[in-house]
Amino acid sequence: MKCRHCASPLTLPLIDLGSAPPSNAYLTARTLHEPERWFPLRVLVCESCWLAQTEDFADAASLFDADYAYFSSYSTSWLAHASAYVDQMCERLMLGTASTVVEVASNDGYLLQYVRARGIGCYGVEPTASTAAAARARGIDVVERFFDASLAHELAAEGRSADLMVANNVLAHVPDINAFVRGFAVLLKPAGVATFEFPHLMRLLEESQFDTIYHEHYSYLSLTAVTRIFAAQGLEVIDVDELATHGGSLRVYAQRAGGPRSVAPSVGALLAREDAAGMRVPATYQGLQTRADRIKHDLTAFLIERARAGESVAAYGAAAKGNTLLNYAGIRRDLLPFVVDRNPSKQGKFLPGNRIPIFDEAELSARRPQWIIILPWNLRAEVTTQLAYARAWGARFVTAVPSLETF
Repeated sequence: MKCRHCASPLTLPLIDLGSAPPSNAYLTARTLHEPERWFPLRVLVCESCWLAQTEDFADAASLFDADYAYFSSYSTSWLAHASAYVDQMCERLMLGTASTVVEVASNDGYLLQYVRARGIGCYGVEPTASTAAAARARGIDVVERFFDASLAHELAAEGRSADLMVANNVLAHVPDINAFVRGFAVLLKPAGVATFEFPHLMRLLEESQFDTIYHEHYSYLSLTAVTRIFAAQGLEVIDVDELATHGGSLRVYAQRAGGPRSVAPSVGALLAREDAAGMRVPATYQGLQTRADRIKHDLTAFLIERARAGESVAAYGAAAKGNTLLNYAGIRRDLLPFVVDRNPSKQGKFLPGNRIPIFDEAELSARRPQWIIILPWNLRAEVTTQLAYARAWGARFVTAVPSLETF
């Protein structure tokens, strides 16, 4: 296999998680009786541009289909994050009613609803029919296509160029990262700005966040790799923020190459920190496999101990990262009878691979499990507050990443 960005041969392994079904391919009562598609799940690192990437097995159209079940608006903390972002960008870029904001991978309109409420022109680009329909129900214009340079040229020719382009948690999801990034250089106005948020590879390595690896994530990104990819496609990184979201993310600001804004000191500072952390040293990428195996063994041992003691267990959050963890650990219904989730599009379905049923949150009160595993550990504070009522029957919470913790 060759690097998706620079075409260099890939030989440096990061992790091998065996095989798994796509993490958002939830099963229905009908498909429960049909075979599932499983793909190898391995990640390699390019020693030329330092882009970490999954091997080529699953195609994007099959992963992001009409029944795509991830809806951003079911996380209150993520909605707060989106609202604050819109406030910040309106002030920073002096956006007004004459401006145009475009969000690529706009999902269910979770962010553009705040742009629209300010009277600012906006539209989303979103390939999944389920989330695009939810956004349209909010009154948001959606182009239901995969974004790339070709689509960007079409939109620019229609006079739909952007003062601000938003790409939250999508840069990692695109198989052709070059064509995707080039589209931003095409669709931005000459003085426009694009922001990209994505989990930081440096934090993934530091905190053993291997469960964020799944087929929908084609790339695992450092600023080192992103700066090079952007430069090759006509974009210039001008600023970067470190965020707490998704266990540690970056928000990268970019403009067209040669644009009017100067590069902030934060860019060089973070690149220097990545160098100090060894992000351009092959040995840095070794060891994640051993840590992932420890996490897997600790979770499995914990659940076996609970089963032997006759203690009841449930999980919260039918999240993609949870599916990676449970499938890699080989957890099935005998050790984890059910999962609850607030998203109605997941309720009544089954997790891919392990086929654990997903219920409404009310199932927790009905069954009163003694242990609740929080699978989206990045939402730990939000979920423990939301489920505080479970303390009344003596329930305790568990997270497995970066290490098993009960509280």
